[in-house]
Amino acid sequence: MVLLSSCNVKKNAVVAHRGAWKKNNLPENSIASLRHAIDLKLTGSEFDVWRTADDSLVINHDAHYNKLFIEETNYADLIKFKLSNGEKLSTLHEYITEGKRNNRYTLLVCEIKPSEISKERGKKTALMAVEMIKKLQAGKISCYISFDYDILKQIRAVDAKASLQYLEGNKSPKEVKADNINGVDYHYSVFKKHPEWIKEAKENNIILNAWTVNEIADMDWIIAHKFNYITTNEPELLNERLKKKK
Repeated sequence: MVLLSSCNVKKNAVVAHRGAWKKNNLPENSIASLRHAIDLKLTGSEFDVWRTADDSLVINHDAHYNKLFIEETNYADLIKFKLSNGEKLSTLHEYITEGKRNNRYTLLVCEIKPSEISKERGKKTALMAVEMIKKLQAGKISCYISFDYDILKQIRAVDAKASLQYLEGNKSPKEVKADNINGVDYHYSVFKKHPEWIKEAKENNIILNAWTVNEIADMDWIIAHKFNYITTNEPELLNERLKKKK
């Protein structure tokens, strides 16, 4: 199993953004898109976690699902509406359980969404997600990312070994290292604006990850700079570019 634990990992490893969904027109964040990422033997598959009104942890990118505000809606009301492939909205428990099945290569990259109700609610959601992943004995094949820096610090307070990456793009690699955050996972434009952060990350053993890299020119730029991970909606295309660069 390849882990996002340090910078002495593979270079330019592929992480599917919301699973490998685009080529086969699968729903984003679905069990099917996760399964396809695992079947492709990608290094990582990213997904997004929210908490419902009745404290169910569910997988969805947006704060709303079928025009329902997830944080103020009970799970039973959410699953009345199916995904486009007939799946129901997955719980974190179901998603991680599937992620462990026949999976030898793919890291489960868990994005904890900041709460739109309160900071404290978001931090509690993070703790519940960590507890669930530990209960399912999936800690070693999971890592955590978030736009909310306090969520990552909350996870670090309860889990000294968790791999954490920050998404917002407003802190240098040295700053995240000072808070015991393992990586910077920024939009590729941030690194183009701050190319010095690429060198700084490497010198400080901070993981380099870029999102969401979908265009060939951007892929080639990231590949040339030897990032640890590249997050993309086009994992098949990115794999083709990597093969051509060998």
